[in-house]
Amino acid sequence: WATWCPPCREEMPALDRLQATLGGPHFEVVAVSVDAGGMPVIQAFFRDTGVTHLHPYLDAFHDAAALIDTGIPITLLVDRNGQEAGRKLGPAAWDDAQIVRLIRRYLPA
Repeated sequence: WATWCPPCREEMPALDRLQATLGGPHFEVVAVSVDAGGMPVIQAFFRDTGVTHLHPYLDAFHDAAALIDTGIPITLLVDRNGQEAGRKLGPAAWDDAQIVRLIRRYLPA
């Protein structure tokens, strides 16, 4: 995601609410920013939008470049074995009850 990306900006509050709902030892929303402005830009965005449950991550080494060649936002669901279980290109209502139920299927009981 990036602070200059309108769909990313739109979905961040929903990802924050998803982290508040499901976050814990078996689930974390890892919001990796590709912002060239660095951590200060990300932290200001979180402050300005009231995002409080997400930890800001920055792709400082440009490792996400291979994933974002199709565009952002892109979201990967990674299972407990580190394997990709799903992928969504574009924004989503991540705190929607149906999506939360889907994600819970991948979490330990």
